[in-house]
Amino acid sequence: MKIAYFDVLRKTPTREAEIEAKFVSSLDELLSISDCVVLATPASPDGKKVVTKERLEKMKKGSRFVNIARGSLVDEEALADAVESGWLVGVGLDVHENEPVVNERLKGLREVTLTAHNAGGTLETHIGFEELSMRNIDRVLKGNDPLTPVNMHMIVNHMQHNL
Repeated sequence: MKIAYFDVLRKTPTREAEIEAKFVSSLDELLSISDCVVLATPASPDGKKVVTKERLEKMKKGSRFVNIARGSLVDEEALADAVESGWLVGVGLDVHENEPVVNERLKGLREVTLTAHNAGGTLETHIGFEELSMRNIDRVLKGNDPLTPVNMHMIVNHMQHNL
């Protein structure tokens, strides 16, 4: 398998040689030469989509697309159009544009695989989640605020209504 990549920060020549990767100068160039594109980038601060109808049209006919980045980066309606037209022959989405809601059109396409945001599920990630959970529990049981509260507003509302 040949690896081509585009990034705002190019890897060192040594690293490129280690993984036998070729840097290309633009995302559009990458799309035009790739049989399979994997999107792995932070969300755009301005909310701008990276994969649009225009970008999908630059991909090779018969190629595949995988998004493990952020759902907000992809126009899912344009993606569904590309699959339904046969332009893309496979799509894998680990994230969704309007999470937790999944695009109805994409759910119905056999060329599309949808997962529940688990691409980052490495052993190290799971260990980190477990350690952080235990530290949060320990703090709360000792009467302190949690390190990483989730839905704190709901907890406060629940406690106020039950006093």
